Amino acid sequence: MRAVLPAIDAGGALVGLSGGPDSLALAAAAAFEGRRAGRRIGAIVVDHGMQPGSAEIAGRAAESATSLGLEPVLVRRVRVDGVGGPEGAARAARYAAFEAALAETGAARVLLGHTLDDQAETVLLGLGRGSGPDAVAGMRVDAPPYLRPLLAARRAVTVQACADQGLEPWHDPMNASPAYARVRVRLTALPALEAAVGPGVAEALARTASQLQEDAEALDALAAELAPDLAELAEGGIALPVAALAANPRAIVHRLIRLAVEDEFGRTLTRAQTLAVARLVFEWHGQEGVDLPGITVVRAGGRLEFTGA
Repeated sequence: MRAVLPAIDAGGALVGLSGGPDSLALAAAAAFEGRRAGRRIGAIVVDHGMQPGSAEIAGRAAESATSLGLEPVLVRRVRVDGVGGPEGAARAARYAAFEAALAETGAARVLLGHTLDDQAETVLLGLGRGSGPDAVAGMRVDAPPYLRPLLAARRAVTVQACADQGLEPWHDPMNASPAYARVRVRLTALPALEAAVGPGVAEALARTASQLQEDAEALDALAAELAPDLAELAEGGIALPVAALAANPRAIVHRLIRLAVEDEFGRTLTRAQTLAVARLVFEWHGQEGVDLPGITVVRAGGRLEFTGA
């Protein structure tokens, strides 16, 4: 926890508190270290309303935060609309509540209680889904405005920390339901890997994520350095010269395509969409352009032209 305090400025931070052992242990550590460092630390409790008694559970989490000395303590009920599946929809609603809480309180950061076990699960899910290196790189300790101080700690450590301090965490029954892919990975896939290849699988997966993050940061920096020199104005959008793009490795080209769309249109492309655009660079045989949500990409005059649809 102490290592991330320098990233928390005078605006302070909020702990994203569910009441479970991970976030409760983080809340206790943040309260202690915040007092030592003179940082204002509060909490945001999100009630997803997805199970009976959720309001009472959120209320108990808020009481725990107050008893630890966190201030302010916000409780926000959100609507989970189901778009993207229950896990994805709950996550989207939760992060929207976090962002609103930052704006409301003036805090600069939200502290999240993800552990090394969560990281290992994320990496394994990314591998299984073929989601590409960005997904396999997992979660980052510092991903503004979010900080994950416990990402190198095992889940068992947070459980023990709560027991040592007399804290009573809430154990979400959804975290044991095989209806969710992450739970199946946690209860079935990771233990099977441990049995097959020996102990230390979770740590190995977390190391893999760290290594991929380093590579991704280097490639992102190269792409960001190239982008200003390549980007050209186009009617209704932006253009990238095909010859200059093709002179780069595909990993850089993919990043340049995503940067162009993000900077000009404020949208994030999926890997499938990025590859579809990249085919206009590397596999072009006079085919028509690519229609993306709200954006059209065509190859014309030796350029990729991105225009708002």
